[in-house]
Amino acid sequence: MPFTLHGLPVSQGIAIGHVHLVSHAMLEVNHYHVPARHLTEELERLDQAVATVQGELVGLKAAATLGQTHSEVGAFVDLQMMMLADPLLVEAARELIKVRRCNAEWALVQQMEHLVEQFEQIEDPYLRERKADVVQVVERLVKVLLGHPGHLPPKRRDGLGTIVVAHDLSPADTIGFRDHNIAGFVTDVGGPTSHTAIVARSLRIPAVVGLHHIRQLVEEDELLIIDGTRGVVIVGPDERIVEEYRLRRTELELERSKLNRLKDTRATTLDGESISLLANIEGPKDLGALKAVNADGVGLFRTEFLFIGRDTLPDEDEQYEAYRAVLKSLSGKPVTIRTFDVGADKTLNGVGARFEPNPALGLRAVRYSLAEPKMFLTQLRALLRASVHGQLRIMIPMLAHAHEIDQSLILIEKAKAELRAERIKFDESVPVGGMIEVPAAALALGMFIRRLAFLSIGTNDLIQYTLAIDRSDEAVVHLYDPLHPAVLKLIGGTIQAGARFGMPVSVCGEMAGDPAYTLLLLGMGLRQFSMHPANILEIKQQVLRADLGELAPRVQRIIKMDEQSKVREAVLRLVG
Repeated sequence: MPFTLHGLPVSQGIAIGHVHLVSHAMLEVNHYHVPARHLTEELERLDQAVATVQGELVGLKAAATLGQTHSEVGAFVDLQMMMLADPLLVEAARELIKVRRCNAEWALVQQMEHLVEQFEQIEDPYLRERKADVVQVVERLVKVLLGHPGHLPPKRRDGLGTIVVAHDLSPADTIGFRDHNIAGFVTDVGGPTSHTAIVARSLRIPAVVGLHHIRQLVEEDELLIIDGTRGVVIVGPDERIVEEYRLRRTELELERSKLNRLKDTRATTLDGESISLLANIEGPKDLGALKAVNADGVGLFRTEFLFIGRDTLPDEDEQYEAYRAVLKSLSGKPVTIRTFDVGADKTLNGVGARFEPNPALGLRAVRYSLAEPKMFLTQLRALLRASVHGQLRIMIPMLAHAHEIDQSLILIEKAKAELRAERIKFDESVPVGGMIEVPAAALALGMFIRRLAFLSIGTNDLIQYTLAIDRSDEAVVHLYDPLHPAVLKLIGGTIQAGARFGMPVSVCGEMAGDPAYTLLLLGMGLRQFSMHPANILEIKQQVLRADLGELAPRVQRIIKMDEQSKVREAVLRLVG
């Protein structure tokens, strides 16, 4: 008999296929004594395993780049390569082999458990989740040492794809599955920002996570249906159910193909209001996706991806080349480049490592930049130098205090003075804006409006800080709610204040790219949306169907509501 499971929908679409169980090695390896005369051989065995895994990861990174996968996938592989090179893992295991005269597998697992214990003491949920990277790296090493390397599922010949079912998946796993007719992913654990979720969205593969015990409930080769939009997994469906979902899948694919016709259509509402649909990118490699949907420009260039996953910081020239490439490629379209947002979940190698009890509330974003003025100044110089190649706008993240703006503006003026002295050209009138990501900023907009040229609302952080909810934590992810009345009041108030004082306001968080919220944001007065390029055409479709004159009064009534259930019902009626 078929049965249904409910999890977290993290990548839209419908998948029908047969189960491929990916083993979740518990890494329970045997412990045995290595005679002194064989210690050198045991150390060489470990070194060979490390070299093998390094080669696998290099190949996977190349595959990600070649396949134009979302750049965060490559960043995850870089993170695992960093961990493989971290002396706290492999070198510590080597010492354990020498001191305890133990086998390499056991030494690695012991050191892994020690590191995982340290990760579990970290309060920040995103960083705590990075213990999975340690486990996955050690798992790869142990499989090589035991002679059981992971294998990919074979391509099926019956027209149905393969649905990977696992406790968890690393980005390396998912990249490796690219060319093997994988229809979807289902995992026991994970949330909207888990590896599986991010990779599935980048590959446009349906996925449902957080199902807890699905590996114990399904069998190899069993038929499965994933509804990645509703978070539903159907195990052992009969032919009637399969046919129903085939029809739904065909309808979705037809709808997607229709969206491509909107590429060159201006995003204009029914009552003639022009809306800007901008793209969020991580670097020049994302330009292809941006141009494929004819985005109106870049609303968020996340520069921290130039800094993360490397042993040395990018110098001024390297940064300049990356910024210049994007500005020149967009031929006069606006490009908003955010200064590096490091700290919390995004750490740099070898730069002022320090223990923070709660990194999400610690030295991150603009606080980090001002604490490292030399680093910040280098980036500002590179940005200003690139400004002659296009329409640059500089954006400062995570602002909460007037003095943070003032100090940032002083450093920008210092960078300008240095470039003038060196007779290096730059645009003297580059607009400087800031991000509204914490409630304090949304509630004290005056000090930002007086000092800055534009604002951008980062809804991901704003929601988390307003509700004290981490959406990567399965235990509380159900409480992460963009429609909470407090969140809507902060977002609506910011947009309205911007309109009142002639200050351009955009939204660059995930709400901007979710069609469920498009009409709500339009009714609040939002005229600039910035999102992953893959979402632009779907949002454009919503814009083309919108009548702002009819939307605005309805949305104003929604913002005044203070019951979440009533807000949700009203928004559902809005999207009809």
